[in-house]
Amino acid sequence: MENFFRKPFKKPTEKVFGLRELGSDVLMYRVLPHFLMEIARKYFRLQVEGVENIPRRGPALIAPNHSGFSGFDALLLSHEIYKSTGRIPRVLTHQFWFLTRATAVPAEKVGFIEANMVNGLAQLKKNNLVILFPEGERGNFKPTTQRYQLQRFRTGFLRMAILRQCPIVPTLILGAEETHINLAQLKFTKYLRGLVLPLPLNIVPLPVKWKIRYLPPIHLPHKPSAADDRELLKELAQELREEMQKAITEEVSKRGSIFLGT
Repeated sequence: MENFFRKPFKKPTEKVFGLRELGSDVLMYRVLPHFLMEIARKYFRLQVEGVENIPRRGPALIAPNHSGFSGFDALLLSHEIYKSTGRIPRVLTHQFWFLTRATAVPAEKVGFIEANMVNGLAQLKKNNLVILFPEGERGNFKPTTQRYQLQRFRTGFLRMAILRQCPIVPTLILGAEETHINLAQLKFTKYLRGLVLPLPLNIVPLPVKWKIRYLPPIHLPHKPSAADDRELLKELAQELREEMQKAITEEVSKRGSIFLGT
């Protein structure tokens, strides 16, 4: 009888998952994020469509709308892509993640890379999937009153796609807008260029239903020499923004309750 009761308490010491062989970095930046993202996808009752549109090999840009100020959209999207395809995407992220070692180290461990042209092209050259938010902080930090209204697209991701001759996968993320409520967008550009911050209402995420939808990949019919044509890039950015806005508006119109149901 004594052995019967002692047996369950021995199980954690067994090599069931091989946790004892894993380094602290792996546990902190791989196992723990994976565990938390699995909880998050259930908490948000995540629905995913269009996984077949993600290339299984070769370089590609994943271009989602950006919202919610917390970065949950980047983390959950990255997790879902890995879970669906086995490919580890690199996420081009705001420069403020890399201002100090305390924030830069964990950011790099979970696949975040400082968002700039050099880093993006380098990752595509390695045949990686790269997640890049065309709206930048304008989308991420916009007030919730402007939810699902796409902000102006930057053109850097189009230059990358043309230079590397790789497809762009437009991606829709619904739910992040209401998960974290942003009251206003605070601009401090007078003191530091590009410094825009949110004014959040809540830190604890609300249990909103999420949906990720990957649209068919776009292959731009332009040679690398077209990457420096600013007018062309602006036109392409506007066209893609309009197409994504149309798709987002359609998705929002058929959502139903964002809190109730499965």
